[in-house]
Amino acid sequence: MDALILSRIQFALNMSFHILFPTISIALCWVLLFFRHRWIKTRDQSWLIAYRFWTKVFALTFALGVVSGITMSFQFGTNWPGYMERVGNIAGPLLGYEVLTAFFLEATFLGVMLFGHNRVSERVHLFATFMVAFGTTLSAFWILALNSWMQTPQGYSIDAQGIYHVVSWLEVIFNPSFPYRFVHMVTASFLTVAFLLCGLAAWQIIKKTDDEATPKVLKTGLVLAAVLIPMQIFVGDMHGLNTLHHQPEKIAAMEAIWHTEKGAPLVGFAIPNKETKSNDYAIEIPYGASLILKHEMNGELKGLNEFADHPPVAPLFFGFRIMVGVGMLMLLVSWFGVYQIRKVKDNIRALPPYFLWVLASMTFAGWLATLAGWYVTEVGRQPWIVHGLIKISEIVTHTPPSNIAFTLVLYAVVYIGLIISYVSVLKYMAEHPAKTEAEAPPTSGAAVAIVATEGLDASGEQK
Repeated sequence: MDALILSRIQFALNMSFHILFPTISIALCWVLLFFRHRWIKTRDQSWLIAYRFWTKVFALTFALGVVSGITMSFQFGTNWPGYMERVGNIAGPLLGYEVLTAFFLEATFLGVMLFGHNRVSERVHLFATFMVAFGTTLSAFWILALNSWMQTPQGYSIDAQGIYHVVSWLEVIFNPSFPYRFVHMVTASFLTVAFLLCGLAAWQIIKKTDDEATPKVLKTGLVLAAVLIPMQIFVGDMHGLNTLHHQPEKIAAMEAIWHTEKGAPLVGFAIPNKETKSNDYAIEIPYGASLILKHEMNGELKGLNEFADHPPVAPLFFGFRIMVGVGMLMLLVSWFGVYQIRKVKDNIRALPPYFLWVLASMTFAGWLATLAGWYVTEVGRQPWIVHGLIKISEIVTHTPPSNIAFTLVLYAVVYIGLIISYVSVLKYMAEHPAKTEAEAPPTSGAAVAIVATEGLDASGEQK
């Protein structure tokens, strides 16, 4: 393989690993804010237990996200040096804004959030949690603004040397696809966290290590998923219509539409055949694609034959169906779960064992849907790095392929080890909740003396 394909594989590997952790941390901190607020309002210690357990999950996730994000930034220089040479005036400031406004904000308040309970007031600690949550979302804002600009570039000019300059920052940031992509991604983060909550809570019940916080965590996850799945379907439809307008070749590949036609069918399943430019073993719904994408039975959809450059069909076709399929499964499971929770009320041990196993098996379902969606987004832009303007072949490194292959193998080994370790730690924490719910440190020497003889109760107050 040449440097181009190896660089693409390496960047895809790094991106696939990195995105797993922001997908959790973006929404998880808002869930922590909810747990913290419920503790302050009700003084029900189960909310505090939930907050402390899931704060540890957030800290672990945040750390891995930071480390893998640093690796990502290096690859702009090592694998794609022509990218920053051409669009550095746009990409550089956006990445810089993410560091200055989002990462620094998170880093400033993260210490207070993790170690400040019982050292600062409840209001200050709640505010610190809010600022970390706001920082994670702001980080997503800047990164998705850049990614969306690469999909639907606006607000730029090009000089005689082919260097890109900003004409309007508002047009660059709020480019045509950004609002849809941002809402779609943030909602995906909340759904990922919802099933992570449900999965670990269900695993605790299966292993009989559940505590008083488990029912509240499970109910929070199920309700969150049940409410947000319909919203995600609506946002996804709007995002698709926006993509049809700005990147019709991506939609044609997603739906395996080889030739322009009116009343195009919706292909539920097929094996796209690029040699014959047709779909083998196709299962179709007549007029379905035109009805969904054009909102009319005989709406005309452009086929791949209309485009000189278009993305590969199979990855987009199957990736899109995996994303939608997992989303539909989430919808069924969450709605059924809300019904079951209402049926058994707070007696979570009365939940059907098969349903608990379903929830446990779907702990990381959000990861699968998110990765499938990102592959559709990124592969669907090929062969462009900036859609319609710069091809990836123009910016790739001249590093010898053997060097790229060597580092690719190293990345793969490290990332496999890290992901196994991450999942193993979460499993251990779920199975040993008492060991992970250590009380916050006392705030004074007098309190230390009291703790030494009497300890602290579950609410964090002195006995």
